[in-house]
Amino acid sequence: MYVCNCNGIRERQVRAAIEAGATRPAEVFQAHGCKVRCARCVCEMREMIDQSREAFRYAAE
Repeated sequence: MYVCNCNGIRERQVRAAIEAGATRPAEVFQAHGCKVRCARCVCEMREMIDQSREAFRYAAE
């Protein structure tokens, strides 16, 4: 599924960027060599980042 239609970034690509250390949507874009365009995807990316942090926090306990 596409998260960012403007840049053609898929959910698995966002997750890969997060796993590689991206902590903000801007870093996800940077990891894929592009920039935010319409910003409709930014909220979804933030949610994915927050979910990842939450999962990591529980895994660390």
